[in-house]
Amino acid sequence: MLRILDARTGESVPATPARRGLTRVEAHAGGLDLTALRVLLTADLLVRALELGGTPVWTMLTAPREQAELGTAATALSIRPFEDSRDVASGLGEAQVVHVRAAAEEPPAAGVVVAVAPARWDGGGEDVQELLTDPGALRLALLSVPRDEPAALDAGALEAAARTAAEWRTGVARWANRPSRPVPDEVRARLRAAWEDDLDLPGVLAVLRDVASAPDLPDGARFETFLYADRLLALDLAGELGNPG
Repeated sequence: MLRILDARTGESVPATPARRGLTRVEAHAGGLDLTALRVLLTADLLVRALELGGTPVWTMLTAPREQAELGTAATALSIRPFEDSRDVASGLGEAQVVHVRAAAEEPPAAGVVVAVAPARWDGGGEDVQELLTDPGALRLALLSVPRDEPAALDAGALEAAARTAAEWRTGVARWANRPSRPVPDEVRARLRAAWEDDLDLPGVLAVLRDVASAPDLPDGARFETFLYADRLLALDLAGELGNPG
């Protein structure tokens, strides 16, 4: 069961209290900047993790400004669309409400709160649109930093993320030529243990690094493992299928 740290109470709580009960995930973004994109990315990951566990999710976005621009940037980052909170009524029978917002913001009086540490660009002159030139690299770079730690990105971090994503996509394309094998039970358990522990995405990535380099693991199992994890990560790890290089 996915558990998250509720920033309002400081306690670890189930992301949904009722099995398969509707959970509303509401992202709060102040405007188009790197921190806001990290908030939306965290909400997207929470939604994907809940859905992988069989929980129906209703997603909303509260943003006082630049909502259209946020939507465009989020789409580029493979973040699925949110409903505009101004256009829908609340309280549609959800079993849980989870607010995802920047850690610096005042938490609401009710509901679970997922706090997201700030993200900034240290490469000089932050321009979100320029950072989205390689959205896969930006997504992976943000996933690589624990959510409760500030993410200070620069050109080196984006280049490293781009290399890793390219290597993994090439590996997936190569492994696809081998006989398929199921995801090993131990690997599946490690992946789920990581993302169900307060959305520990660096932990998920560490499992994939181990899988990629494990000497005795069949390539077909590597292939299935990476595709399974990409249901959460959304890094387009199958993007080079048919072109192994």
